[in-house]
Amino acid sequence: YEMLASLSAREKGVLDLLAKGFLYKEIGEQLYLSAETVKKHVYHIYDKLHVRNRVEAINIYFKR
Repeated sequence: YEMLASLSAREKGVLDLLAKGFLYKEIGEQLYLSAETVKKHVYHIYDKLHVRNRVEAINIYFKR
């Protein structure tokens, strides 16, 4: 999907970990970010991918 190309490198990293089932807190720990910052990245990911939730975003990530 070309929509994935609109994501920043950081957003792609967050989405990758989301797709692996990590929680915001765990993603934050791995990327040295606060859970709040992860939440902001996720909000931007949803906005750019035109989705409303994790499942829809992950489906795009896996091109389903």
